[in-house]
Amino acid sequence: MTKTGLLRAALAGTALTLLAGMAQAESACLITKTDTNPFFVKMKEGAQAKAAELGIELKSYAGRIDGDHESQVAAVEACIADGARGILITASDTKAIVDSVKAARDAGLLVIALDTPLDPIDAADATFATDNFKAGELIGQWAKATLGDKAAEARIAMLDLGISQPSVDVLRDQGFLQGFGIELGDPNKWGDETDPRIVGHEVTSGNEEGGLKAMETLLAKDPDINLVYTINEPAAAGAYEALKAIGREKDVLIVSVDGGCPGVQNVKDGVIGATSQQYPLDMASKGIEAIAAFAKDGTRPAPTEGKDFVDTGVQLVTDKPAEGIESIDSTKGTELCWG
Repeated sequence: MTKTGLLRAALAGTALTLLAGMAQAESACLITKTDTNPFFVKMKEGAQAKAAELGIELKSYAGRIDGDHESQVAAVEACIADGARGILITASDTKAIVDSVKAARDAGLLVIALDTPLDPIDAADATFATDNFKAGELIGQWAKATLGDKAAEARIAMLDLGISQPSVDVLRDQGFLQGFGIELGDPNKWGDETDPRIVGHEVTSGNEEGGLKAMETLLAKDPDINLVYTINEPAAAGAYEALKAIGREKDVLIVSVDGGCPGVQNVKDGVIGATSQQYPLDMASKGIEAIAAFAKDGTRPAPTEGKDFVDTGVQLVTDKPAEGIESIDSTKGTELCWG
C-alpha cells in the first residue's frame, strides 16, 4: 500500500473511532418547573457545566409556568424515547408525575428528584434537595424571635405555591409554622391549622405577579397583617409591592426561602427580613455526577445519613440576626448565592 493509501486508511480509522465514541456518549435530561425562574436557571447552569465536564449530552425541558404538569409528562416520555440514562426533575405536581416516573424507571433510567421530593419520596431513585422543612423552620424561628412579645398577637399571611400542594410547598409552609410555634394539623398538607393568628393561605405560582395578587387578597381580608411568609423570593417581591401600594412596606415583616442573588439583595435592601438559602447549582451538579456513576457501573446514590434524601444544605440569611439562631449576613449570602 502506498503512503497515501496508508494515510487515508489511518484517517478513516480515526473517523470511525470518533463516530463510535459519539455513538456511545451517555445522555441525561433536566426537567424543571419553568425556565424563567432564576432558581431553575441556576440549576440548569450547574447541570450544563457538569455534563460538559463529564462528556454527557444534556437535554433540558421546562414547563410553561409553575404547575404545568402536562409539559413535564411529555418531557419524561421524550427522555425515555431518546434513550437517556437518567432524568433530573423538579416536579410541578409531585403526585401526578409518579406514573410517568415509574415508566422511566421501568425503562431503565435513573430518576432523581431535585429540590422537590416526589409523593411518595421513594417514587424516584433518589432526591437531591434542601431540607425544605428546616428551611421553613429557620425563618419561622427568626420571625418569632424578631417579633418577641408581639409574636403572640401576630397576624400572618401565608403565601404558598399551588393548590396541588407539591411537597416543597407543604414542607416550607409547615416548617415555618412549627418554627413560629404554631400547632400543626396534618403536617402533610397546609391550610388545616386552627391558630387564629393565621389570616389565610393564598397561592402565588411562585412568581411576583402571583405574590402581589395573593397579598392583595389577604390584605382585603385583614389590613392589620404584620408578618408574611412566602414560598419563594419572587412571591416575596410581589407581596412587598402590594404592601408598598398601601404604605405598609416598612411595618410588615416578610420572610422567604431560596437565597438567590436577587433575593439576598432584597434582604440587604430591607425588602425581605430573612430568607433561607439553598444551593440549586450544587443539586444539579451532583445529580449529573450520579447519572454518570449509574451509567458507568449501575451505582445508585445513597441518602444523607438519617434522612431519606441527599441533603444539599441550607443557611439563614439576614442582616438582623436573632439570638440563638445561626445565620449569615447578606454579604456572605451574596458570595454563596445559589452556588
